[in-house]
Amino acid sequence: MITHIDGILEEKNPAYVIIDVNGIGYLLYITLNTYSEVPEKGRVRLLTQFVVREDAQLLYGFSSDQERKMFKALINVSGVGASTAMLILSSLKPEELVSAILTEDVELLKKIKGIGSKSAQRIIIDLKDKVSKFDIKHQISHSQDNTIKNEALSALAVLGVEKKKAEKIIDTILNKGEMEITVESLIKKTLKSL
Repeated sequence: MITHIDGILEEKNPAYVIIDVNGIGYLLYITLNTYSEVPEKGRVRLLTQFVVREDAQLLYGFSSDQERKMFKALINVSGVGASTAMLILSSLKPEELVSAILTEDVELLKKIKGIGSKSAQRIIIDLKDKVSKFDIKHQISHSQDNTIKNEALSALAVLGVEKKKAEKIIDTILNKGEMEITVESLIKKTLKSL
C-alpha cells in the first residue's frame, strides 16, 4: 500500500521516527540498524511496510530494501510477529541474519531476546530456501571468523582506528573468502587499506 515515505524528520529515537510529509506526521517503527542510518535532522526517505492487525494499523520503516525483504520474510514465519521481526533485525544486520539462516546457526538466533530454540529452528527451516534467493550477500560468520574479526577490531581500536571504518574494511577482507586468515594478517591488511 505505502512503499516509501519521503519527508522532513521531526523526531528520532531508537524505536521509531516521525516524518512530516506536507503537514502530516507519519510514525514509523524502525530497527536499531535503520536508526543508525537515519540523519539527526533534515530530509529523510525510508522504505515502508504497512501491517494491519486486529487492534492497529502500523507502518514500519527501513533504510534498505534488504532489511525490508528480511522483515517481510520473518513475519511470514509462524510465531514471528512484526515486533519480534523488528527485534531480530535490530540485533542482526540483514546479511548477518542470512548467514545465520544459511549456516543453521541456532545459537546466534537464540541470543536474541525472545527467540528460543524452537523459534530459531522454525526461522531457519522456513526461510532457508527463501533467503538463498535474496540478493543479500551473506557474510562469513563462522565462529572462528567472528573471533578473529572481534580480536582484530579490538586491536585496531587500541591503535586508534575508528570502529565503523575498520569493521567495513575487515568485512570486505573476510568476504573475499581467504582461507586460514590470522588476526595479525587481518590487522595488517586493514591498516594497509586505511
